[in-house]
Amino acid sequence: MSSLYDLWAWWPRAEPVLDRAAMGDARDMAAIHGASFHRGWDVQDFETMLVDRSILAHALRRRATQPIGAFVVSRLAADEAEILTIAVLPRLRGRGFAGQLLDAHVKDLMRAGIANLFLEVEAENAPALKLYQRRGFSIIGRRRGYYRTATGTADAVMMRKVLPTI
Repeated sequence: MSSLYDLWAWWPRAEPVLDRAAMGDARDMAAIHGASFHRGWDVQDFETMLVDRSILAHALRRRATQPIGAFVVSRLAADEAEILTIAVLPRLRGRGFAGQLLDAHVKDLMRAGIANLFLEVEAENAPALKLYQRRGFSIIGRRRGYYRTATGTADAVMMRKVLPTI
């Protein structure tokens, strides 16, 4: 994990590179996910997802040939999709990268014919809730005690965004 942090120690003035995640990104994705969530997914979980044709994953990199600093993964079914996870290296949070990544991801989902996009987020995750609400997601429900945390459980807030057709 330290090598990921070292490569992202400074940020150039150039825009980040946003592209589809590839199999070679699975290790970085697992490291970032583990640093972001109480129960992180492992490398094999990401490798399984990245070969699944119903999965769309995007990654953000400082440069095209460098490890990722953030990613998003969605599962598609007919004209609906669910964001399974979005994660940003802890030291890169608060710089707008999650929003840039989410915007690019949503554009690809729209091109794929997705009409409704769903997600669940921990109720206490104020930055994520703020990001999703700014991007047009609406709260549609709540699941009590859905997530296991270091101190017990937390509620999940269910959200939806209707995507325009293109």
